[in-house]
Amino acid sequence: MADAAGGERVVIIGTGESAAVALEYFRYDSPHEVVAFSADEKYVTSDTYCGLPLVPLERLAEAYPPGEYRAFVAVSAVELNRLRRRLYDAVKAAGFDCVSYVSSHAFVLGNVEIGENVFVQEHVALQYKVRIGNNVFLGSGACVGHSSVIGDDCYLGPQATVCGNAEVGHSVFLGANSCIGQEVTVAADCVVGGGAMILKDTVSHQVYLGNPARPTARETSQTWPARLA
Repeated sequence: MADAAGGERVVIIGTGESAAVALEYFRYDSPHEVVAFSADEKYVTSDTYCGLPLVPLERLAEAYPPGEYRAFVAVSAVELNRLRRRLYDAVKAAGFDCVSYVSSHAFVLGNVEIGENVFVQEHVALQYKVRIGNNVFLGSGACVGHSSVIGDDCYLGPQATVCGNAEVGHSVFLGANSCIGQEVTVAADCVVGGGAMILKDTVSHQVYLGNPARPTARETSQTWPARLA
């Protein structure tokens, strides 16, 4: 269990399974204390969630002043993380700073840069001079190789691998066990299906499947990525 010293009081934004999972991780393996949940008012149908207060997002700053509390947005990768980005922007506009969670069982070198509202699960490896943007999820066992860059609003599924000197643009979904080759660029808004291997630079808004991966006839605007994980 983590030592509570030095932690922040945190409100989790979201009321789905992703939010419940985040609560368990924060409780088990972080110095932070989750004190409440929040969601858009039209989705608030109870006063509590997971045994903690649930407040409408529109009144969050009044109930939990941003000078005293931090936020963490925990929703699924729906719409290539567009929902998570909207909520992240909303809490930032309300004056909140967002915490990040990095598992104590992850391997993270000291020169790695990690942005806000990032969730790093167990056995993730972040190697030499890796840069992780804001609002990124890295699933269990994911590996980001040396000097690679992961843009904002990305989702890396379990065991996804990004080899060295690669670049992943914003709002990219990498399915479980997918692999991005060395020095390859994945353009923004791409979906890479589970087990797919990207050996060449991609085109934005495309869905890639196979080994080696090729674009399909579907654009990501018409795709729910979880079906490809």
